[in-house]
Amino acid sequence: MALEIKLVRGLAGTRKTQIEVLKSLGLHKTNDVTTQPDNAATRGKIAKVSHLVEVTER
Repeated sequence: MALEIKLVRGLAGTRKTQIEVLKSLGLHKTNDVTTQPDNAATRGKIAKVSHLVEVTER
């Protein structure tokens, strides 16, 4: 199973660690979409930036 992750909020005012997590997910600008595997590592990254992204299961 895979997760589709979309960046819905801008990066202004976010912490450096959160920006690094978003880059590791492949998200750089608002409305970027990426598909990631559904595993514990990805879920942990999403939890750290949950207020900035939308997640749908595929």
